[in-house]
Amino acid sequence: MPLVDNVPEGPDTIRVLLTTDNHVGYNENDPIRGDDGWKTFNEITKLAKERDVDMMVQGGDLFHINKPSKKSLFHVIKSLRLNCMGDRPCELELLSDPSMISDNGFNNVNYEDPNLNISIPVFAISGNHDDATGDGLLSPLDVLAVSGLINHFGKIVDSEAITVSPLLFQKGRTKLALYGMANVRDERLHRAFRDGHVKFQRPNIQTDQWFNLFCIHQNHAQHSITSSIPESYLPNFLDFILWGHEHECIAYPVHNPETGFDVLQAGSSVATSLSEGEVADKHAFILNIRDRDYSIERIKLQSVRPFVMKEISLSKTDLIPGAASKSDVISYLVDEVDKAITAAGEKFKESNPDLFDEESTPESEAEKIPLPLIRLRVEYSGGYEIENVRRFSNRFVGKIANPNDVIQFYKKRTKEIDSGMKRTKFVDKDLIEEGESSKKSTEFQLQDLINNFIAQADLSLLPESGINYAVKKYIDNEDKHVVQQYIEKEIERETKILMKIEIADDFYDKDEDYSKKVFKQVLSQIKQEKKENGMNSLDVEMESEPAKKTNKTSRGSSAKSKRSEEFVISDDNSEEEVKETVPKKSRARTSRAKKPVEIVEESEDSDTFIDDADENDEENDDEVDSEPEPESAKKLASRGRKAATRGGTTRAGRGRGGRRGKKA
Repeated sequence: MPLVDNVPEGPDTIRVLLTTDNHVGYNENDPIRGDDGWKTFNEITKLAKERDVDMMVQGGDLFHINKPSKKSLFHVIKSLRLNCMGDRPCELELLSDPSMISDNGFNNVNYEDPNLNISIPVFAISGNHDDATGDGLLSPLDVLAVSGLINHFGKIVDSEAITVSPLLFQKGRTKLALYGMANVRDERLHRAFRDGHVKFQRPNIQTDQWFNLFCIHQNHAQHSITSSIPESYLPNFLDFILWGHEHECIAYPVHNPETGFDVLQAGSSVATSLSEGEVADKHAFILNIRDRDYSIERIKLQSVRPFVMKEISLSKTDLIPGAASKSDVISYLVDEVDKAITAAGEKFKESNPDLFDEESTPESEAEKIPLPLIRLRVEYSGGYEIENVRRFSNRFVGKIANPNDVIQFYKKRTKEIDSGMKRTKFVDKDLIEEGESSKKSTEFQLQDLINNFIAQADLSLLPESGINYAVKKYIDNEDKHVVQQYIEKEIERETKILMKIEIADDFYDKDEDYSKKVFKQVLSQIKQEKKENGMNSLDVEMESEPAKKTNKTSRGSSAKSKRSEEFVISDDNSEEEVKETVPKKSRARTSRAKKPVEIVEESEDSDTFIDDADENDEENDDEVDSEPEPESAKKLASRGRKAATRGGTTRAGRGRGGRRGKKA
């Protein structure tokens, strides 16, 4: 629906504060930057209280890791209690079944719980950093939800058959349908959308009067063909998308003319990397909805540490290449860092005018300005001499917040690499050439590095895709145990397969080298068999128990991409309209729809599903969660065992015969 300049506050206006990617706990052991995450989140919850919003929607990655520290949990709980609890009545009326939110044993939204005093309900989805893992598949959001502080919604029970159900709210005559989808592995979700395995439910009562808000936490920018979710995959009936995961803040909604909805990439509230996407000002947003019109209020966050990034090419300066000009190069770069520090201070003063006045002295202003983040990317191709990064950065200790990595030196990509380096087993051309392609993201470069290393390692049993994903989870979530757990799971699975293989007793008496070759062949065949059957213990672990049980659903696919289907939810088949309610001044915390909503399995586009289980099987290989019987492995081992027995028996017979001859 159209964006208008201003939707005034009133009894028919729903005010929603939007935020995402708060990453509380990021780098919390750093003595300078360790508190940045929770301080900014506290500012956001304060804004929700001061601006008198009706609800707060968080788009994923509230925490930086899925096992947050006690310090991170303490500050998040403290902020929620101080700013989102109180005697102020919540005027939102829930019209849908509250049990659709979560399965934590409390089948209601927290602001309708008679034991809690919630003034601003918080609705949050889980991202890729605070996802569910471990025994019970619990995320830190589940801990906050069971304590009554937030409402955790948008869980994905089965990633092979995803159903997105809305939470239906009403205030005055304005109706809001809130959809949410927790983070799913991008390649898997891309395939699910493409094959029509993602369904959205809709209310069939006054269908055209609902404002449809959807929260998603996936790759927005396309790093590869299947590593992002195109906007065209989302259904057309949606009105507004809050897109999480991408940290660059685009401070205005972008209209998609193909689908008709608007997309807001709110960005992160704290810089977790010194990259170009983190340079933009950080904002929180208030979405004002009345009927089906909406307006956006942008609020620049004041507690964010200023960040200035510069790109410098020494060949475009007046500096002369060579060792003689090394001191001039260093002096030039030091001067550029000093200029960036000054610019960062001015940037912070513009964002916080209330902290400064005309009578402020430079000394008092310097005390109020936090240490900035500074990054210089210096391209020194052409024979320029540079200084050690750590030695250069030590000049700015006490002046900036990142004194260890203020500068990054790199050269243009070269075609040839040193012949001596070519002879090493593990070679990464990107690191050797010291070049970085401007067209590739850091994440994609890391993916290439891991793929190249694993390919050259020539692993005997571990699937490359599994170990690749485990390493990525280790880096993204800082989970120190994910790789170890994955390897232990794989070893357990391989052991079960190998124990089922029967080997003749005299096989071990044969030639040792030949036995090793046969055994190595068996291992490679087992690995190939697992790859063909999609056996990956990491994918199994990441799935929930219901997902494992329902994973035998049809894998119907289509040759071309299909938009997700629109399903209907209603109380009955009649055309009875929902009563328009007038907000009450008292604390109405027990409002319910007259009947719980029921899912009507009825599609608007019945021809969307094509039952073609054989198509695209190769692309779906890594999605099989049940453990197949290792019959093929037995056959392969049997053939290898027979060959070994035939070849080994001859040699062994001759050996024994020779020994018998000597004895005779």
